[in-house]
Amino acid sequence: MTWPLLITLATIVFINRYIFLEPNTPVRIPKILHEALDYSAPCLLTAICGPIILMNGDTLRNFPENPYFWGAITTVLVAIYVRQMVTAVLISLLIFYTLVYLI
Repeated sequence: MTWPLLITLATIVFINRYIFLEPNTPVRIPKILHEALDYSAPCLLTAICGPIILMNGDTLRNFPENPYFWGAITTVLVAIYVRQMVTAVLISLLIFYTLVYLI
């Protein structure tokens, strides 16, 4: 992707989230749509990270030797048990880079 396309997509996502989720805007949406917008960030993150974790170019990564997969699994587990975001990110990065170095 090119930078203008990435900036355009980021702007569109920001404007959509701002208009519908900012409490001071005059636009009011039904509660069910407001709750659905809360899931848009995890859905986008999954759509972006999924191919990175599972693919290496045009081929699937080998399952047992895939540090990205094991890093993702340990990141989820760390995030469940460690409630401080910065600590969870640092621990997850440490585990991931250790896995990349070892595998």
